[in-house]
Amino acid sequence: QVQLVESGGGLVQPGGSLTLSCSASGGIFSFRAMGWFRQAPGKERELVAGISGVGSANYAESFKGRFTISGNIARNTVALQLNSLEPEDTAVYYCNAVSTGWPPITYWGQGTQVTVSS
Repeated sequence: QVQLVESGGGLVQPGGSLTLSCSASGGIFSFRAMGWFRQAPGKERELVAGISGVGSANYAESFKGRFTISGNIARNTVALQLNSLEPEDTAVYYCNAVSTGWPPITYWGQGTQVTVSS
């Protein structure tokens, strides 16, 4: 059973930074892409950024310039650097991975809480 495990969340002051990490375990698998989503209280889950197997990154428009995704899909790891954090970035951040093959299977981590507050 594939498991995605996130780490690196926590409490940070406005303007601060955090790095979230995610790794996969639990079997023989390969992914075509990995990424990060977030869900703030009372809001729907939204895409933050994704990275493909060839290393191509894409970002939701509102996160460009502040957040940076990196990863090694072949090693089933992905990270998200969060900079210039604002209280509005407070949310649970979820790691996401899409398997190769057909039909593709989407996996989710359990989420890691990021709280931006003074």
